[in-house]
Amino acid sequence: MALAQVKDSVVKSVDTAKTKVRPPMTRQDSMKAKYVNPGKVAGRKAIYRSLIIPGWGQLYNMQLLNDGYGTRAGKNQTFQKIYTGGKIVAIYGGFTVLTMSFIESSKNYKLYLTELQYRDINNGRPDPNGPFVNTDGVTSRYSTQGITTGKDTFRRNKQIVLFSYGLVYLANVVDAYVAARLHFFNIDDDLSFKVTPTMINTNTVYGFSNTPALKLSLTF
Repeated sequence: MALAQVKDSVVKSVDTAKTKVRPPMTRQDSMKAKYVNPGKVAGRKAIYRSLIIPGWGQLYNMQLLNDGYGTRAGKNQTFQKIYTGGKIVAIYGGFTVLTMSFIESSKNYKLYLTELQYRDINNGRPDPNGPFVNTDGVTSRYSTQGITTGKDTFRRNKQIVLFSYGLVYLANVVDAYVAARLHFFNIDDDLSFKVTPTMINTNTVYGFSNTPALKLSLTF
């Protein structure tokens, strides 16, 4: 009978002191905190408001002044509020003037067009009930060519008014965005400038010549 030699197995104890237990990583820990530019946020809000209702972005900027946001917090903001309110008045004043001009141009365009259509049908005779006939009821104050020119002029005026509507609307959006960004733009009271004499090299073809000039340096 053969005896099997059994090797003693030595179980080594695990040193738990050297084992590091890492806490589970959460999504919040894995994400780095991103910097949020308050000027961009305010500018985006001002754009959305101005696109919906003209002047709403300017009211939002005035609310920023009232709440004391931005670098102008704690400073005198009376002039800035008056200036912002004046821009709102200018926006709606511009829309009002353009609307009145559009209504007037449309009315005159229809008058000239109606007169021109009547003359085309009646061999160039003016409309006896129209606004362009003289007191005798036969002759006209304007020729057919003059009526055609007037019609084209008022039609062009209508197109210019519509284009001006778009410009005022776009200016309203741009102004609201720029003003909102400037609320958070750091402009302190240390702004200064210095003017010093200098020379500018004009670098002519046949040689070099210097021109005296003034150098303006801004420090802020």
